[in-house]
Amino acid sequence: MDASHEPLPVYVRLVLGLAFLIVVGAGLLLLPGVTVERPLTPMEALFTATSALTVTGLTVVTTSTQFTTAGQWLILLLIQIGGVGYMTIVAVIMRFIGRRISLIDRLALSSSLGLDHPTEILRVLRRTLIGILLIEGAGALLLLIHWQASGIVPAEQGFLYALFHAVSAFCNAGFDLFAGLNAYPGGIPADSPSLIIMGLLIIIGGLGIPVLTDLFNWSPRRRLTPNTRVTLSVAAVLVVMGWGGLLLAETQSRGVLYYAGWEERIVHSWFQSVSARTAGFPGFRDFTDLTPPAQLLVMALMFVGCAPASMGGGITTGTFAVLFLALFSYARGLPTAHVSGYAIAANTVRRAAAVFTISISGVLVATWLLLMTHDFTFNAALFEVISAFATCGLSLGITTELNTFGRVVIMIMMFWGRLGALTLVILLTNRNVPSGLLTYPETTILIG
Repeated sequence: MDASHEPLPVYVRLVLGLAFLIVVGAGLLLLPGVTVERPLTPMEALFTATSALTVTGLTVVTTSTQFTTAGQWLILLLIQIGGVGYMTIVAVIMRFIGRRISLIDRLALSSSLGLDHPTEILRVLRRTLIGILLIEGAGALLLLIHWQASGIVPAEQGFLYALFHAVSAFCNAGFDLFAGLNAYPGGIPADSPSLIIMGLLIIIGGLGIPVLTDLFNWSPRRRLTPNTRVTLSVAAVLVVMGWGGLLLAETQSRGVLYYAGWEERIVHSWFQSVSARTAGFPGFRDFTDLTPPAQLLVMALMFVGCAPASMGGGITTGTFAVLFLALFSYARGLPTAHVSGYAIAANTVRRAAAVFTISISGVLVATWLLLMTHDFTFNAALFEVISAFATCGLSLGITTELNTFGRVVIMIMMFWGRLGALTLVILLTNRNVPSGLLTYPETTILIG
């Protein structure tokens, strides 16, 4: 085959596809009628498009006050596309116009969805899209009923607000239309029904498409896959540990929940634990005043993030689980890691270790760059970088203070976080080296 006609590798298509969407999104945000007063600068438009399409939620302009209704609908569309995924959109369009999906497109789509069998793509894609729309629709309906009944949102804005926040919550995007309004200086409504509805949407969106597919196909005669059981277990453990840790840290004398009632303490700390794993909605009224222990806990939750092929980012619960199981198995003297009666492939452990190492390195380098070019405290800079890498969107209040270089650093971290550490590394290091033709003598490097 002529090299000039060879299809682009899967990972190149994923990277270029997301980059193309960001450029298009930024261009649309520069159109007249998108903003209320002045048009966005090219950097503001690029940052906002990157944040929306990587479902992060970090903003340098206020969504509620600086965008028109048309601009808010545009951001909603970008969030939905970013959450569903570029390759999914391509596949839907091609099927809609009656074209077949090529093998390379199926491979790219299966990679972005975390599936092993490209032949299952069309069936999974159909069920996934229907399931996503039904879940988001149900969440929007519940929010609309509650917000209209309680007078939180005027009737003429009810549909947009309910749909926007249902999609933003399910896609773990963190964008909201309340922050900046006088009635809601802290962002989204802080009443228990609102937080519970949005928290459940965040949890479902963070499980990942393979897990949701497995749950949709569950029956009493069919066991859930090991991946699903591990994902559900890790997610539950992280939520409970974050819930308890935040409740303990913020109910102390200097905590933001010290003067709150017990219902607020329990619901808000639960929601913040859920939201910290890449959704990015501040559940506490004074989020920037979190105590140092709470900040550290939130950074840890953000860094782990959600499940692979989900609406969120981070190193993913899969990477965290594999590394923990490998360490636990090694401590017991076992030659391989095990889970639910299955051995975890050595290649999977190596990939998890690579993701963890590369992610740590990227976060440290980006934090160093921010500290070198800004007058930020260490914890604020580290928090911002981890939030961008985890596509979370939580901030200690420094996003609007970023200079042009800082915005570029954060945009790169958001881009990286949405694609995944391994995707970019494979892209940058992919070489056609024949395997098994070259071996080296073994040596020993002292460790520990």
